[in-house]
Amino acid sequence: MSGQGLFIAFEGGDGAGKSTQVRLLAGALEELGREVVVTRQPGGTDLGAEIRNLVLHGDHVSPRAEALLFAADKAHHVDQLIRPAMDRGAVVITDRYTDSAVAYQGAGRDLGAAEVHDLQMWAVDSLLPDLTVIVDVTADEGRRRRGDVHDRLESEADTFHDAIRAHFLAMAQGSPERYLVVDGTLPPDEIHAAVMGRLTASGLLGGGSA
Repeated sequence: MSGQGLFIAFEGGDGAGKSTQVRLLAGALEELGREVVVTRQPGGTDLGAEIRNLVLHGDHVSPRAEALLFAADKAHHVDQLIRPAMDRGAVVITDRYTDSAVAYQGAGRDLGAAEVHDLQMWAVDSLLPDLTVIVDVTADEGRRRRGDVHDRLESEADTFHDAIRAHFLAMAQGSPERYLVVDGTLPPDEIHAAVMGRLTASGLLGGGSA
């Protein structure tokens, strides 16, 4: 296996099953001898945890303030955790990254996807994942899986989550070389196999061809 740092993000709607896939991939890569750093956004650092609690469980936050807080989380996260881990050759796997901000604040909050994208890219100094996996489920399926546990964003109406899903899929369609869309209703092991297959075929695990 290559000692080069690797950055993989899992995206998708609330309740899609991202956390399960993060856990399966981390275990598989550790078995292959890689150092794996698992994180999430917001919340991957001490500052991020405070921001996460503020925007997801606190009082009302205006949409533009929400977008700026998420950008601040990512700026600190990349500087303090992601880049240092990649510099020493680790694989960083994150549950959500900049695409979530573009989808949730740009499309869901209707702040303008292009504007939110530019803000995010400035915050992370243009660092993009080597692969972004979108675990795709409908808004209705996501709500069924979440049950009665809701944070401030999860509790939004299905129209909000439909807009987010559509934007995730549009981003993937626009850059298929950087994205893998998987059906979130498939058994977790089948989804994991698809992710590993894409990583191997693209050469990101040190073999295969791009």
